[in-house]
Amino acid sequence: MKPKIVVAGSSNTDMVVKVHHIPAPGETVMGSGFMVLPGGKGANQAVAAARAGADVSFIACVSDDAFGIQSLNNFRKDGINTSYVKVQPGMHSGVALINVADDGENSIAVAPGANSQLLPEDILKSDAAFKDAQLVLAQLEIPVETVEAVADAAWERKIPFILNPAPGIKIQESLLRKITVITPNESEAAIITSCRQPGDKSIPQMAGELLEMGVKIAMITLGSRGIFLKTNDDEALIPGYKVRAVDTTAAGDVFNGALAAALAGGSDIREAVDFAQRAAAISVTRIGAQPSAPYLEEIMNFDPETNQK
Repeated sequence: MKPKIVVAGSSNTDMVVKVHHIPAPGETVMGSGFMVLPGGKGANQAVAAARAGADVSFIACVSDDAFGIQSLNNFRKDGINTSYVKVQPGMHSGVALINVADDGENSIAVAPGANSQLLPEDILKSDAAFKDAQLVLAQLEIPVETVEAVADAAWERKIPFILNPAPGIKIQESLLRKITVITPNESEAAIITSCRQPGDKSIPQMAGELLEMGVKIAMITLGSRGIFLKTNDDEALIPGYKVRAVDTTAAGDVFNGALAAALAGGSDIREAVDFAQRAAAISVTRIGAQPSAPYLEEIMNFDPETNQK
């Protein structure tokens, strides 16, 4: 039996331009390629979890435009349950404009559109999605009130809840106390822990403060440096896998989706982190968000040396 996961979050269509370098303010850069690809943090994580072996129900909101219809079709191709995806007519589906540089780095601007219409009452209407779920995953590209409703639904049913707090915002401690695993990057952790400026607090300090605020497990993602893991019983910098990156756009999303699949499937925290890091390493060797998410067999057979060439 596949582990059952609920993912609540955003769905976007990514318009990707390949550039030599990320444009500075006021600079125009000529691109070398253009693609329209499925994306959105919630959708990326749902697809990553499904491909990593989970049975995924996705709670989201799209429009009835061409982008929304295509998104629904894509979810179904990956075996994702779309019964809880709300279709909101009269507005555009979420769109992201992405520049991807030759070194794999990116810059992203998002127009949320229909994502802003995923409301707390939609979570209440999706009650059946949580039945027998082993884990719930959310991000912050939907209204924070809706994320709070997702956390409440998981809390009331005693289901572990992962929050990927991206994009970074200050989070109320009432929400933090309901989080089992939080997965910020360094800048997002700094926002949550009220750093005055980058580097104001060390990574172990920020991870410790997240636990003091009520989170059970903190994982601060550090890109190619790996993951800083902090629990009540464990603290470690877990190195990532070194590969030749071509696009880092959805690495964090793939990490979160694969992490959710592994934890829901019964892996311990260290095993789940390694599984998720393998998935993320594979993803950065490919272009696009959802297209980069690897399948279970690929993750299990991952050879980092092959991907460095």
